[in-house]
Amino acid sequence: MVFYEDLFKSVHPKWKDFLNDELQEDYFQDLMKRLHALPRQDLIYPPKPFWFKAFNYFAPEDCKALILGQDPYHGPGQAHGLSFSVPLGQAFPPSLRNIFKELQDDLGFAPPFSGDLSAWAGQGVLLLNSALTVEDGNAGAHLKWGWEKFSDRVIRHLSEQEKNSTFILWGKFAHKKANLINREKHFVLEEVHPSPLSAYRGFFGSKPFSKVNAFLDSANRKSIKWELD
Repeated sequence: MVFYEDLFKSVHPKWKDFLNDELQEDYFQDLMKRLHALPRQDLIYPPKPFWFKAFNYFAPEDCKALILGQDPYHGPGQAHGLSFSVPLGQAFPPSLRNIFKELQDDLGFAPPFSGDLSAWAGQGVLLLNSALTVEDGNAGAHLKWGWEKFSDRVIRHLSEQEKNSTFILWGKFAHKKANLINREKHFVLEEVHPSPLSAYRGFFGSKPFSKVNAFLDSANRKSIKWELD
């Protein structure tokens, strides 16, 4: 089907076998057909070339941390395939603004000029959403379409890797994924979501960035340079 053509064109070669296996599954083909049937493709966010952008940067075994979001931003121009991230020139959504506040409190880094988190991805941080697409102005529109099954399989696949990784689960929705992760092999960080509705109930002061680096240091893995810009 033409709709599938070049779907994984830019992903890291070591992700392609996993992704191509998922593509053969009935649930994934049904998901793709359902997306293809939507009358306004321009109102699906992010644009199709960015759906699997999170997998472009590194091999599964090189994942140092996973930060799990729920689904992409549903405003025009905001989503570009990385959870919590926005392209250069976009205003910071409230949750991202709070992430940068906590980054400053934790490690002393001033909020960056851009909300583009590609620099984190380039160091082995998988910025994954549970659903990789959304519709304009309709948060959660595609959560039950099959994406959750896909993202669960990604998490389980990473959990099976031999090297120690960190799984950052912010909020009750993300906490439900903890049972997919082997805690004997990996560090699971379950904290309050950075949303303005909950950030003051424990996200602020949680120091996730220094905790992740402390774990990576203990596992003899290179720490993450969290400072942006």
